[in-house]
Amino acid sequence: MKVSPWISAALAFLLSQGVNAAQADTQPRPEKRPEGVLLAAATHRAPGAALRPMMRPADLKADAPRRIAAKETGLRGWITGFRDRAAKAGIRARIFDASFDGVEYDPGVIALDQNQSEFTKQIWDYLDTAVSAQRVSNGKAAMERHRAALNRIEARYGVEKEIVTAIWGLESAYGAVRGKNPLIGSLATLAYDGRRGAFFEEQLIAALKIVQAGDVAPRAMTGSWAGAMGHTQFMPTSYLSHAIDFTGDGRRDIWSDDPTDALASTAAYLAHFGWKKGQPWGVEVRLPTGFDLSRARRDLALSPAAWAAEGIRDMAGQPVPNHGKASILLPAGSTGAAFMIFDNFSVIEQYNKADAYVIGVGHLADRIGGGPPIQTAWPRHHSPISATQRREIQRQLRSKGFAVEKIDGIIGPNTINAIRAFQRSAGLRADGYPSPEFLSALGS
Repeated sequence: MKVSPWISAALAFLLSQGVNAAQADTQPRPEKRPEGVLLAAATHRAPGAALRPMMRPADLKADAPRRIAAKETGLRGWITGFRDRAAKAGIRARIFDASFDGVEYDPGVIALDQNQSEFTKQIWDYLDTAVSAQRVSNGKAAMERHRAALNRIEARYGVEKEIVTAIWGLESAYGAVRGKNPLIGSLATLAYDGRRGAFFEEQLIAALKIVQAGDVAPRAMTGSWAGAMGHTQFMPTSYLSHAIDFTGDGRRDIWSDDPTDALASTAAYLAHFGWKKGQPWGVEVRLPTGFDLSRARRDLALSPAAWAAEGIRDMAGQPVPNHGKASILLPAGSTGAAFMIFDNFSVIEQYNKADAYVIGVGHLADRIGGGPPIQTAWPRHHSPISATQRREIQRQLRSKGFAVEKIDGIIGPNTINAIRAFQRSAGLRADGYPSPEFLSALGS
């Protein structure tokens, strides 16, 4: 089989010394999507990671064309089988043929999918990028340029323009980094050869429905290597459910230089999940000396007045106004910033589940609107914890009888509660924060 120029370029990519997924997207997004995996923030090998036998560079280079050709043949067969499934989903043959014309196996997206780093950024490092002075300045300028459209969007959907602008800023740097991968090819490659074939096949069907609806031509449907599209990086299924033709031109166009449809679609998405206009996502607070850190958990929601009765104040020393029930969040444990978070925090989570992302969006929106930086110092001396270490924490907690639902390396509310339970049993500060030091205490 003749190796195309596209595949030749991909071979060079594969033969490089390593793949850093964080470099693939300059957006500071800690997760691709709720369905996705954590993006890498470093390419360090995890401590104790296995050293696998590897082909020498010369052998790899010689073998690469054969392997890629075999994958290309496999993809052609997969597309033949997928054609029937697409037809059953309502995709017309003409649309299918036009969309798959010229599609080839893309080893680059597989390399990115398979080479996620063990390590992710600490929240303070993430926020340094997500809410940098430049991003705040660019956000103010972008909001001013599109103020008329954003005001109309806010009036229709009840979502503040600062929040919509902040999501735009984190997802595509205000439209500067929308992704240039041909989406049909990327999704087909990932559906055929990726780790989550069923998920990417669902996204591919959705992408074909978008083409069939006439919203975008197959060649103009571009995005990130994992399928996120346009100014605010909608996955195809989210696009089908929530994209809006706000300009009234008959197309839900999130790809063009005009961001209006994309910004309206994001507002519509947040409104669908219950955004409450006028309610903050969260407020930085000071905890009183002796505060029971086990009460800082998502499943304990009280009125701001009730929290004030326990001595919790905003950074000006005042009780937080009554915006509805709220929880206390300690994203860096007992030694970092504390936030009183409201229902709108959970709404932003529908866009991306990572606490760092939600805080990044909320804080960037606050800064674009003229608010101050986070005032509490972060514990910058803390070392990052790897996915392997997070899974080990979960394994040890479960082995000691603490309730852990999954050994998946994701430190969600369930694992945090288990960490707190162990900390209380061991006489430690029950802040629920995983760290190398906590792992050592767990194993001692």
